[in-house]
Amino acid sequence: MKMEALRSIHSSDLWSLCGRAFSFTRSQPALPEKLFFCRAKFGDSGVNGSSSLRVVPSTLLAAEKEEAKAVLTLFLKKQGLSKGVAARTINKSDLFIDHLVSRLHSVHKSRYLVGRELTTLEIRDALTPYLESLLEEYGNVLVDLVENFPNAPPPAKQKALAPVSPPVSTLDSKKLKAISRVSELDSSGDLRPQILYLIELGMDLEKIKLITRRFPAFSYYSLEGKIKPVVEFLLDLGIPKAQIPTILGKRPQLCGISLSENLIPTMTFLENLGVDKTQWAKVIQRFPAVLTYSRQKVKQTVDFLYEMGLSAEGIVLLQRCPQSLGCSIEANLKPVTEFFLERGFTVEEIGTMISRFGALYTFSLTENLIPKWEFFLTMDYDKSELVKFPQYFGYSLEERIKPRYARVKVHGVKLLLNQVLSLSGSNFENVLKKKIEKALSDGCHENGKLKKFGIGST
Repeated sequence: MKMEALRSIHSSDLWSLCGRAFSFTRSQPALPEKLFFCRAKFGDSGVNGSSSLRVVPSTLLAAEKEEAKAVLTLFLKKQGLSKGVAARTINKSDLFIDHLVSRLHSVHKSRYLVGRELTTLEIRDALTPYLESLLEEYGNVLVDLVENFPNAPPPAKQKALAPVSPPVSTLDSKKLKAISRVSELDSSGDLRPQILYLIELGMDLEKIKLITRRFPAFSYYSLEGKIKPVVEFLLDLGIPKAQIPTILGKRPQLCGISLSENLIPTMTFLENLGVDKTQWAKVIQRFPAVLTYSRQKVKQTVDFLYEMGLSAEGIVLLQRCPQSLGCSIEANLKPVTEFFLERGFTVEEIGTMISRFGALYTFSLTENLIPKWEFFLTMDYDKSELVKFPQYFGYSLEERIKPRYARVKVHGVKLLLNQVLSLSGSNFENVLKKKIEKALSDGCHENGKLKKFGIGST
């Protein structure tokens, strides 16, 4: 029955899972407003050809364009474009990005009229279905549409999705603009308040620029509306101030997450499962991206793990490896589960392995699990040893597993799998020495393989 439940799980598209991992709210600074104008000329794609006029603060408009670019970039990569080709397409897509933002304002007109800004989750939910409709209509010439907008190519399926690669530019102008904002001075000759605040936390300008290079929207986050509330929240959880720069460096998106709509509900959900709230500081320092997971994403993963037979206690143990909660069901959880099922493990055994070593779901089949499994078959162990010690898959095959097992094998003795791998170098040698001496004293010398094992000798 559990196997049938596993096969019947309806998981969301990977893009949908990732897209719902963020929820931003924007502050609306008192800056000069900019009149945003965009003309679209599509009939069947939900744009009626009329002009869209919106009065939007220039800073907010810039941030929305960055987020539209992020949505489009991920969408193109999902269709098979390489990172480089997708980036070059984005560099030529200014008019199409303007069109996406204009459509966003049209779809959510009532929200803007009452002065309420959209979260990143709402932006992605609005733009992704529209991009999917364009892909269905234009197929493999979607890139041409993006690059040549508003001049739409005829719908066609024959043309390859990846365009001829133009010369590679180092950084597009908008990314450069975002980076330059970091060191801009105001009329008083001071850096922006949010930059001064980050410097006070322990960051320097080069670190902030490096973060902005990877995530341009970071330079548009306001101090009071985004950065400071998240930092204070992390400090209240017990995270040392000295660790904040490291956490923000790993996951700058944290400063754009809505505390009330995303972060707190997800943490509350996990606490209701039994996660110790006093351990949040350790969990976040270990893997800050866990805070970007939406409650919906976490619930989908937890439901899958329950189907696998994990107990509530087993789910709680995943706080040691929080990245498991962000794994894709289709790309990680199901393939790894099926890998072990095909090799004779039961659902219950797999559940035990996951509860003991949650990182198992984060490993690549081709680069990790398959080669280590094939070597395990040459070892003198029953597969039940992997249920007892699934951490086997976490050790380096060439640098740890093979050398250690060779040392045991050459002396003809038997150690538990966890003794072979988990002990430090000196402790391993001591245990091996005692095992050899015991075998000798018990008269278990076989074919001259066993040798008197002096300290430091091989």
